[in-house]
Amino acid sequence: MTPASHAPSAIDACVHGFVLTEINLSFGTDAGVEEFVGEIQDQLSPDARPHLAELITEHVMHRDCSYADEFGYGLDLILDSLESCLAKR
Repeated sequence: MTPASHAPSAIDACVHGFVLTEINLSFGTDAGVEEFVGEIQDQLSPDARPHLAELITEHVMHRDCSYADEFGYGLDLILDSLESCLAKR
């Protein structure tokens, strides 16, 4: 397959995945965040996944990140990668 055939699939997966995650992570109150973090922490071994544990406890819990800001970053990664693939051809 060519980068042209991979591009729509990768972009679609990024958009679809982002929308599903944003819907599932919608919090109306701080109590919603605390409940979500509590559920994940019960199932998460910080030793097995230290970076995920840090993300949850340091960033999500303290509300210093906005998931909506991540869409552009992820899309840029995909587009930069596709551009790199095209340049190698």
